[in-house]
Amino acid sequence: MGKAAKSIFVWGIYLVAIGSLLLLIPNFMLSLFGFQATNEVWIRVLGMVVVALGYYHIQAARSGLFPFFRWSTQGRAFTVVCFIAFVALGLAKPTLLLFASADFLGALWTGMILRTSQA
Repeated sequence: MGKAAKSIFVWGIYLVAIGSLLLLIPNFMLSLFGFQATNEVWIRVLGMVVVALGYYHIQAARSGLFPFFRWSTQGRAFTVVCFIAFVALGLAKPTLLLFASADFLGALWTGMILRTSQA
């Protein structure tokens, strides 16, 4: 597994971990980041989607799907922009930026590897 694939694989593990917590014990995760507890099913639905995204990343890494690596990097950059906008517009607490920082660092890691491998 190359460096880019490893970065995607690690990102997939991160997504599976975060998604599993949201799926199984959502209020624990919400409280860690200062968000209000909920009994709504939507936070668990989000957890399920995040686990599925993690699975896609893990499988793409194992298969060496370089186009997916680029798409993932672009998608994570988009996520960062959206999270910053949500906080700036007062729609979310600044603690959401902790997730944005993980997305930013992960995208930066993969993006730098992809850039150097193309040079």
